[in-house]
Amino acid sequence: MKINWGTAIVLVFIGFISFILFFVIKMNTDKKYEHDLVTEDYYKKELAFQKEINAEKNAKALKNRLTIRKIEEGLCIVFPENKGNTKISGNIYLYRPSNKKLDFEIPITLVDSKITIPNNQLVKGRWNIIIDWECENIPYLFKEPFTY
Repeated sequence: MKINWGTAIVLVFIGFISFILFFVIKMNTDKKYEHDLVTEDYYKKELAFQKEINAEKNAKALKNRLTIRKIEEGLCIVFPENKGNTKISGNIYLYRPSNKKLDFEIPITLVDSKITIPNNQLVKGRWNIIIDWECENIPYLFKEPFTY
């Protein structure tokens, strides 16, 4: 049987459309392809964006900056020692882009200007950390992606 060029073009279009529909349906129905890329209160956070910019500038202007490092017990966050342990208050937000069920928040309670997040709370992979803290009524904000 001989297929003319008109029939061949129609068959190619049908094959291509079927291929695209297969992947669209697969991506929308398969749970392993679900990724939460935006936080729940996205618009509320956008309204407070200028405050975040100012707090980030404050954090970058510090002589001794906040540092994060992986240690044997977990993730160690070291605050500037010259700020004093009792004066610092705030929260640490850990955001997992691939699974919002792993997101969590910790209030800052310092021991020797350090706080350690244990291994059992962190899963290996990519995380975003946001440390929103205040010292002597000056807001500071630290944001950084890291791989645990």
